Formats: sequence, C-alpha cells, structure tokens
Amino acid sequence: MNPKELICPVSNERVNERVVRCTALFMIILAVTGLYFQSVLILLLLATDFFIRAFTNLKTSPVGFISQNIIEILGLERKPIDKAPKIFAARLGFLMSFLLVILVASGSMVPAYVVGGILTLFATLELVIGFCAGCFLYSYVVLPLTIGQKD
Repeated sequence: MNPKELICPVSNERVNERVVRCTALFMIILAVTGLYFQSVLILLLLATDFFIRAFTNLKTSPVGFISQNIIEILGLERKPIDKAPKIFAARLGFLMSFLLVILVASGSMVPAYVVGGILTLFATLELVIGFCAGCFLYSYVVLPLTIGQKD
C-alpha cells in the first residue's frame, strides 16, 4: 500500500502539526531518560501524558501545553492536521508507555528497552518526517479487522 493511500480515522477537529512534532520530541526525551535512569516516575509521567491526550476531552496535556508555548515563542505559524490519527497514535503510545512502567518496575529491562526503542522510533519518525505510525498501523491492522467484522 502506498503511504499516500493510508486510511486514517478522520475527524473535523484539527491540531497544529508543529505542536505534535514538538510534543514527539518531549516524548523521546521522557522515554529515553526514563529508561536510562530506570525511573518508573518519569515513565508514569510519559504514560499519564499519553493517557490525557488519548482518553480525555482536555484541550491539552502537560507536555502538549509546553510544546504549544514553545511553538508560540518561536513564532511558527499554525499547520493544521487531522486530530483523529493523533488520538489513535496517543492510545498506542499510552499502551506502550504503560507497558514500559510495568516492565521497568518489575526489573525486566531487556523487554523494556525493546518496547522503549519502538516507542522512541515512532516518536522520532513523527518528529523528523511527520510520519504517523498510528495511521500506518490503523490502515494495516485496525481497518482490515473492522472490515472483516462487517462480512
């Protein structure tokens, strides 16, 4: 499937892509720092931020708020994108970061590094090239499952 043909969940709500990418930078920093120091507290902060963005109606999360202010201070103009795929990606991020908390708390560092590496890779792709792993996974995993249920 061509990446331009990816089917993402669609909503009428828009978010600023620049804020999303800045938030991805902070997610990378939190994940790497949490893993480096084997800090359950830092990883809980990461999971909590993902949870707020994925499952609540709050306008912004703590990291999103900081990112928004940085983008405003830098004077970067708004670049609107669809919010729904970002919510789906945040849900995946929450699952992965919550798993990180459990793995680090139990001392299972090798699996934690694997999960943290995948999370960091997804956030890096968002940050550097604007690639939404959530859209990709939605198109190849969730969509075929939902189409199969309709048959």
